[in-house]
Amino acid sequence: MKILVTGDQGFIAPHVIQALKNTGHSVDSFDWHNRHRGVMEYDWVIHIGANSSTTERNIDLVLQQNLEYSIELFNECKTFGVNFQYSSSASVYGLNQNFKESCNPDPRSPYAWSKYLFDRHVEQHRGGNVVQGFRYFNVYGRGEMHKGSQASPVTQFRNQARKTGKIKLFYNSENYCRDFVCVEDVVDSHLRFLNTNVSGIFNVGTGSTRSFERIARLVAEQESAEIEYIPMPPILTSTYQEHTQADLTQYNLAVGPKEWTSVEDWMKLNYDL
Repeated sequence: MKILVTGDQGFIAPHVIQALKNTGHSVDSFDWHNRHRGVMEYDWVIHIGANSSTTERNIDLVLQQNLEYSIELFNECKTFGVNFQYSSSASVYGLNQNFKESCNPDPRSPYAWSKYLFDRHVEQHRGGNVVQGFRYFNVYGRGEMHKGSQASPVTQFRNQARKTGKIKLFYNSENYCRDFVCVEDVVDSHLRFLNTNVSGIFNVGTGSTRSFERIARLVAEQESAEIEYIPMPPILTSTYQEHTQADLTQYNLAVGPKEWTSVEDWMKLNYDL
């Protein structure tokens, strides 16, 4: 198949691009702010490019990058009958404890709102093409060094440990639990759904959780580092998700269950991250 992928200067898209090429697909790519030639010649568009900063407070900027451009690309695919995959986010669930795709959303930041509003637009304006949205949970892995403070805890903790011998961890982090999913499993999910004609929004996470404390201790053990506890910054206190855990019912119905990689197993195999 011929596939167009957005976000090739980011974290997840380069992994998707390489996997598509490895499986024999013809792939073109661009970053979100560069204009593409059009979508008519493609079988699929995989739209991953976005402003992924969860702390960005410039609402106009986030909406321009994550909503307005996404709608433009979605509408173009709909017009020409090109199948469409796109990245959404578990941040749309906010402080909910229900992580079914059908639950009432609770977006708490401009980033989360931009993702929810696009999900909503897609649901209300579907056409004849296949449209698949993926609500990523906490993605980690190789290739996210450029993300700085927006990188996953796995990467941030390792960087801190190697630079300073210490890992900075928020107080009460033993109670902050997330669904951490490695980028390889995200890529596998994209490829599995390419072989279906099912449309919808699907959670992409392992269905299990690890606390930030657990992640920090795994890294500290590998790097012989100490843990230093710090207060949570005020900018995060009203939006911070203390618990996320993907409900995989719809995912499993669409493409069947898969074996997800645990953080522990991934870290053993990727010690030299």
